Amino acid sequence: MADSKEQLFSEFPPVSTGEWMDKIVADLKGADFEKKLMWKTLEGFSVKPFYRAEDLQGNQNVASLPGQFPYVRGCKTQNHWYVRQEIDANDARVANTKALDILNKGADSICFVLSGNEIDTDFLKVLLNGICLECIELNFRTCYSYALNTARILADFVQSNNLDAGRIEASINFDPYKSQLTSGKKPNIEMEATLKGLLDVCKILPKLRVLGVNAQIFNNAGATASQELGYALAWGNEYIQQGVNAGLTPAQSAGMIKFNFGIGSNYFMEIAKFRAARLLWAKIVQAWAPEAIHTDAAKMRQHAFTSEWNLTVYDAHVNLLRTQTEAMSASIASVDSITVLPFDQPYKASDAFSERIARNQQLLLKEEAHFDKVADAAGGSYYIENLTQMLAEAAWKIFLTTDDQGGFAAAVEQGSIQQDINETGSKRRFAVSSRKEVLLGTNQYPNFNETASAKIQTPVQADNSTQVHTLETKRAATEFEALRLSTEKAAKRPTAFMLTIGPLNMRLARAQFSSNFFACAGYEIVDNLGFKTIEEGIHAARRANADIVVLCSGDEEYATFGPEALQAIGSGKEILVIAGAPACQAELQEQGIKHFINVRSNVLQTLQQFNQLVGIQ
Repeated sequence: MADSKEQLFSEFPPVSTGEWMDKIVADLKGADFEKKLMWKTLEGFSVKPFYRAEDLQGNQNVASLPGQFPYVRGCKTQNHWYVRQEIDANDARVANTKALDILNKGADSICFVLSGNEIDTDFLKVLLNGICLECIELNFRTCYSYALNTARILADFVQSNNLDAGRIEASINFDPYKSQLTSGKKPNIEMEATLKGLLDVCKILPKLRVLGVNAQIFNNAGATASQELGYALAWGNEYIQQGVNAGLTPAQSAGMIKFNFGIGSNYFMEIAKFRAARLLWAKIVQAWAPEAIHTDAAKMRQHAFTSEWNLTVYDAHVNLLRTQTEAMSASIASVDSITVLPFDQPYKASDAFSERIARNQQLLLKEEAHFDKVADAAGGSYYIENLTQMLAEAAWKIFLTTDDQGGFAAAVEQGSIQQDINETGSKRRFAVSSRKEVLLGTNQYPNFNETASAKIQTPVQADNSTQVHTLETKRAATEFEALRLSTEKAAKRPTAFMLTIGPLNMRLARAQFSSNFFACAGYEIVDNLGFKTIEEGIHAARRANADIVVLCSGDEEYATFGPEALQAIGSGKEILVIAGAPACQAELQEQGIKHFINVRSNVLQTLQQFNQLVGIQ
């Protein structure tokens, strides 16, 4: 059977695109095709509901192979990636013990985080004691002013221990721009001398990457895939230009760069992003140095972090689902290494359990799903190939716009990059507040009785938006979490009572909607199967000591039940809410009913108003 040349489904006649479209138009029954079925992405282009082989005509990259220029299908012929974990290295001995432990538990890439500390030879000896550098990937993240010294000490360590320098995969994240983007601090360093010094080290350690493009900070601020990619390319191009100014060749500078990306939750878009990134970077290097297109200089070195943007404090185990699909996107896209963030990162320092789970998420992809066995499994997909091309075009426009502004460094100085991404982040947070973008467990289907204040060890709020020309770093869930935490801290937990009456299907559907709605603020929910009269429902609500009474019925019934409920409450403290948007809403408002909730309501803003009404600040 494996050798059979028979084509599957050959007995069925081919169906043309025109025939598909005729059937779709007929099924739409007059509805607008573009409005109903075309997806207008935040990245700035529209996606069709289906793609066919003819959509690949003219796409020259489809015929390329993994490991071949322009590397859209990967910079390697296989799909091995490193499983990375970060370690706080302020104490060398403690960090070394932890590194040896996790290397024995499945990780094969370590990133030592040096929090502003300048290391020396003795420190590095203790830190790397017993670690086979030729068998793993070694990374350092430190202050940019210490990067050159760290690189030199590492090179001396390799030479003094007679290690095979050509086999050592390593990186040192020299990045003078990240602090300016996130805190407004301008870089204070002699760029030319530093680049020359780093190049000297890279001649000793040929697989060392020392210039960091930390585009994951854009992702964590809510950037679209096209923004993250476009500005990452401009960032890398800035390093090449700075290198040329220092007397380095473009190929030398390009060969020292490592790109760090975030992985968003848009599964197929993220696969396309990493593919488009390699394609565009190869083209940029080709423009600088045509002779380097088949060298490592043109091969984008990609590390991927799961995103902080959509991590949540409430229902935190859902973070495992988010990071798993994100890791799948990156691994299918043939990145070089991945860091899966621990699920509890938003509210505490990770522990052995959450770190173990994060490692094992990648090991499952390798050992159980065999994602590492096929290079560029997405290659040839009509949809993903077109998505790659469209995303590349959108990102290229951003790259060119940044170049017209004088390059990446000039755009950062002007604040145009920060402003652009902050505007997108603000739009996405608004989409979350109105449920157009869903965070399961936070703005939709929350765990009704969960509390989180006791487990929070690190601040939930992370917002530097008051500073000029800095990225706004609030996660998508931050405002919902602040809302729910304020409910937890209140003297009394508010109670929302579902007064269900009338048609069975409508009252149950609206009670479910309303229960989920108010549970997003942490209210106690009292649901009911149904009442025979409004008076019976109000009496039950008062026995439950309800603060809010949500009338759940059919649209036609609200004209009668609404005024009855208002009259039954009378001068009582209960707040009456109508679930839905009935045609009689204006008339009900004239009679004194003020509050309505429905699918068009901004959930966050509405709940913030109810918190004020029930006395929660």
